[in-house]
Amino acid sequence: MEWLGHSNIDFTHAPTTRTIKSRGDTQVATDSSQKSLDEAHQDVDLLTIVKNATPPCQLNPLLFNGHVQTMWTATKPHGPPVYYRRRIFTADSKEYEGTFAVDFVVPPHDDEDDSISFPRTVNFTEEQWKAVDAGSNDEKPMMVILHGLSGGSHEVYLRHCIQPFIEQGNWEICVINARGCAGTKITSGVLYNARATWDVRQVVKWVRKTFPNRPVFGLGFSLGANMLTNYCGEEGPNCELKAAVVCSNPFNLEISSKILQKTWIGKEVYLRVMGGSMRALAQNHKDDLAKNTNLDMEKLVSVKYLHEFDELVQCPSWGYPTVYSYYRDASSTDAVLSIRIPFLAVHAVDDPIAVKEAIPYEEFRQNPDTILLTTSMGGHLCWFESGGSRWYTKPVYNFLNHIAFETDLESIKPSKDPETTGNNDRGTRYVPMRRNLFMQHDTT
Repeated sequence: MEWLGHSNIDFTHAPTTRTIKSRGDTQVATDSSQKSLDEAHQDVDLLTIVKNATPPCQLNPLLFNGHVQTMWTATKPHGPPVYYRRRIFTADSKEYEGTFAVDFVVPPHDDEDDSISFPRTVNFTEEQWKAVDAGSNDEKPMMVILHGLSGGSHEVYLRHCIQPFIEQGNWEICVINARGCAGTKITSGVLYNARATWDVRQVVKWVRKTFPNRPVFGLGFSLGANMLTNYCGEEGPNCELKAAVVCSNPFNLEISSKILQKTWIGKEVYLRVMGGSMRALAQNHKDDLAKNTNLDMEKLVSVKYLHEFDELVQCPSWGYPTVYSYYRDASSTDAVLSIRIPFLAVHAVDDPIAVKEAIPYEEFRQNPDTILLTTSMGGHLCWFESGGSRWYTKPVYNFLNHIAFETDLESIKPSKDPETTGNNDRGTRYVPMRRNLFMQHDTT
């Protein structure tokens, strides 16, 4: 029945998933009300929460496979209008020096800003930012978002996903624009890559310090999903997010790249389009790149495919010997094993970019804090329904709202790392987040 647009849904998870306490009335119970209060405080397992948050997946029958779904994006649908105010953050670490922009969702405005070329986005005035940076004691949940490759807060898939939260009116939302993306400047030789977790780490710390009572949630798309998964894995039992959702994560970048290179459509359409978007980004920043890096700009502005771009940029920028050593090191497959917060991954197995062969099913089966939700159709960040709406926004909205408003947030703490991971008899220890490339001060 898939040819009629009905997509099958599967859940991959550990035999027993973590339990989460439901939110209950805080008033003192009488004997007659004790039973209802006990029920209100019942523990619910993560899998049940995710299943209840996931509606049937009925997609547009005319967009009958992942390629057609994904290519439909090229029709340039406008998407819902979202208004932002921007603030430039300066990196708090000398190892990752530079600046990056964070766009905060704000009420509609008529302001214009000649320094920003994207609609409905303006800079904070110093007075406005001073009021934000002063913080508050409100308890509104706050969402920190990472966009996909070469994108930004303006991306239509991102705006579709956050529009229901904006309409609800109970959330604060910000989008971290990767360095050089969304019209921002490159101010150092530290460029973003698939494991660039330093900027999201800084923003989460800033949010927790500035708004100490706000529960913080993460949401990532495509390459940003890979980065967010890596961040959650790196933080492990110290993660300050209450929960996170990733959509269309490529997970294993080496496998994804090699499979795309094997087919004409994979190489000449997807890798060429993504390479072209990164080439255009480099072209827009050629003066900044020439000033702050030693990259070969002549080769860079003529690159065709994404893997060629990464070889010319990521290898010399960070010291990787080959592009595939970079892909292996930046992949988030093993990070799934280290996640210790409620974590949901939403993925279409017909995704032609984040291919099904790269999905770490076994890792999800090992970790009770994680759930992998897969649909048989949907493409890459698409899931178009009849009428133009996108299905994936529904489980994302339902899941995050349930965690934020229907659970006892105080009881949601990162799980502890297992006392031993490896073989005690042989004295081995497996560390999922141990990286091949690291800063001298870094032990991960």
